[in-house]
Amino acid sequence: MASSQRLLVEERRRKILDLVTEAGRVTVNEIVRRFGVSAVTARTDLDALSSNGAVVRSHGGALGPQEPTKDYPVSFKATLHQAEKSRIGRAAANLVGPHETIILDNGTTTLEIARHLKTTKPQNLTVITNALNIATELAGVPGLMLIMVGGLLRQISASFVGPQAEKMLSELHADRLFLAVDGFNLETGASTPDILEAHLNECMMNAAKETTIVADFSKLGRRSVSKIGSVERVHRLITDAHASPAFLDAVRQKGIEVVVA
Repeated sequence: MASSQRLLVEERRRKILDLVTEAGRVTVNEIVRRFGVSAVTARTDLDALSSNGAVVRSHGGALGPQEPTKDYPVSFKATLHQAEKSRIGRAAANLVGPHETIILDNGTTTLEIARHLKTTKPQNLTVITNALNIATELAGVPGLMLIMVGGLLRQISASFVGPQAEKMLSELHADRLFLAVDGFNLETGASTPDILEAHLNECMMNAAKETTIVADFSKLGRRSVSKIGSVERVHRLITDAHASPAFLDAVRQKGIEVVVA
């Protein structure tokens, strides 16, 4: 009986994977409707498929595996690994002290840092960012001065890049950079799909005393098209509990502090 039940579960999960392969995504409601299971069972199936990398969990469903070389809209990225990003954002915000100047790169994980900073009652904190959503989140927060980096608007990420943004950053200095990346491995360091964004991220590294990469487990060990900076330029990695222990040990051996949120 147990063996038969296991076979039914595996068959259903194979069919769910077929749906994701055909359509690129599947929702919990669709699984409930097609297979006559509860929403709890549907989520369990998606979690199981996600744990082995077959799908990527999103809000209300799942999608096919992400390609590290492809640039995705910020609205799409916001649906991925939400709980992990929130914990990473809280851990990063807790590092920020009074009277500091920090840089927040554009990204859904750095947006979570901004959201947690709002709750900490900042004292004379200066935030430099090129991201429209982060600027909107922090506009009008008491005790916080916001510096918006302008330039060429990348609509897919709702952020500014280009020569004007790079020139502005060359005239600024910061205590910390929190850098969201699409890939971080120990051979090439941090990387992102867009070359203009990579150039601006390098300028951010130059402007800050230290660089902290904020990345959920799905970004670790991956390499995207455009290199931002080498491993030697990274001071800290904040990630989540799903990250590979072997990878984190290798990061520590490079002299990089690791924080697991």
